[in-house]
Amino acid sequence: MIRNLYPESRRQELLRLIHQQGQVTVSELSEKYRVSEVTIRSDLQFLHEQGLIIRTHGGAILADKVPDLSLNLRRLQQVEEKNRIGKAAAKFVSNGEAIFLDTSSTALALANNLKAHRDLTVITNSLAIAQLFLDTVSVTVVVIGGTLQRDTASFVGVAGIDLVRKFNIQKGFFGAHGISIPEGLTDVSAAEADFKKEMVLLCKKVICIIDSTKWGKVGLASFASIDQIHMIVTDSHVTNPIYEHIVSKNIPIIRA
Repeated sequence: MIRNLYPESRRQELLRLIHQQGQVTVSELSEKYRVSEVTIRSDLQFLHEQGLIIRTHGGAILADKVPDLSLNLRRLQQVEEKNRIGKAAAKFVSNGEAIFLDTSSTALALANNLKAHRDLTVITNSLAIAQLFLDTVSVTVVVIGGTLQRDTASFVGVAGIDLVRKFNIQKGFFGAHGISIPEGLTDVSAAEADFKKEMVLLCKKVICIIDSTKWGKVGLASFASIDQIHMIVTDSHVTNPIYEHIVSKNIPIIRA
């Protein structure tokens, strides 16, 4: 039995368990975590509203397609908004810089707007972004190695980060499953979050690139606190209450 977990920690444990087993029941979770069935139902409803699981009668199952994993799926979502965000974010990239782009579909949209830059170094763990620059001789691409993730067309693993510690990375552009208080930027993949957490520390400026559907969402694991973010580029449809909280912390928010 597991006891005395805070709600956030318990929900992360619940999601890990559902990933392992594929499905769970309210009664077994109540016994395992020594909380009421009402509390478990509330936890499952929270995870369901984040799109991480599907509620069933008496329990929950893993969603057939976990959001923010399949790159092909993500590229079909919020296309217009991501294109605007990518174009707006590209304005903050200067010729001659070294930048990091993560595996998010929004980072891919940003990459599409960088092909005219000169003497740019793009550091990434995304195969899709690396492939995008194959015909762009003015952009040097450094791919961070690791374990191949086929769904995301990327490499994941903190060991590969040693390759880029020698670079002065002026800006890092990070997508996320969600941005929330107090969880910060989160991902649905624990391995991806661990990788991003290390990369956040290596970037002089951390720029969050997320569309309005991500505001208020919480993924499995956090990789950056709100205080580690230097700028957010999003779309014009943001209405979530945490927007004002972030504005109050003097973090610039660009609405494309």
